[in-house]
Amino acid sequence: MSSHSCCVYLSDKLATYGFGDKHPFGPQRHHVFEQALYHQTLDQKVDVLPAVQTDRQTLELFHTKDYISKVIEQSKFGVGYLDSGDTPAFIGMYEAALYVAGSVLDAIDQLMNKHYKKAFIPIAGLHHARRHIAAGFCVINDCGVAIETLFNKYHLQRVAYIDIDAHHGDGVFYSFEDDPRLIFVDLHEDGQFLYPGTGAISEIGKGKAAGTKLNIPMPLQADDELFFTMWPQVEKFIEKHQPEFILLQCGADSIAGDPITHLAYSEQAHIHAVKRLATLAEKYCS
Repeated sequence: MSSHSCCVYLSDKLATYGFGDKHPFGPQRHHVFEQALYHQTLDQKVDVLPAVQTDRQTLELFHTKDYISKVIEQSKFGVGYLDSGDTPAFIGMYEAALYVAGSVLDAIDQLMNKHYKKAFIPIAGLHHARRHIAAGFCVINDCGVAIETLFNKYHLQRVAYIDIDAHHGDGVFYSFEDDPRLIFVDLHEDGQFLYPGTGAISEIGKGKAAGTKLNIPMPLQADDELFFTMWPQVEKFIEKHQPEFILLQCGADSIAGDPITHLAYSEQAHIHAVKRLATLAEKYCS
């Protein structure tokens, strides 16, 4: 194991996943994170690793063959949309997606082989794409690919996916709604007010998976006080199911000031989530 317990993936290859400088999901996301990491000398506390590319076969652990063929074809010319109008094609998007998913999967390999205890990928968590179609700026669903990898390559039976992005992780939820192996917890802005409009508290999983999913819709302008009030439900749910691996989608759009969403957390909410989940991972995922 490295002298550091955490690795972070940084590369211009990751920054290629985006829809242009004027789009909410542009290359500046990666660059701002990279500048902040070095400015605060956090690179001295983690190992910085390069992006890793995966292959088509691995994407198809989650996505359909027909959909990946569509992505490859539209990636050549960057024309049209991959869904009903939210997710435009861009030249090179297939290769960019391979680096996003590949970095996530390399991080899983690093953790499963005990090289690190934690990993972070700043351009990832594309939680809206379904198995057969893009959605919400998500060409692929690296979260879904990661979950399928943990099931199929590492044969895990209890994987926890925690999502504190302002948007409900619908692509993950509905893809594994009837799979009891995925322990799903999502705190998100109430779907009455924000895309994708899903994630009601009544959605708890189906069939044998009923009771393995927890959705916590948050009201407009929910702040740290409410976050910390609701958070114990997350820990209680995780403790109940004792996962073998924990994935955190920590989209920063739930922090106050985001131009699209309407939550009002501070960074302290995210810090608390990360610290507590790391503690639970030490307890159950060793």
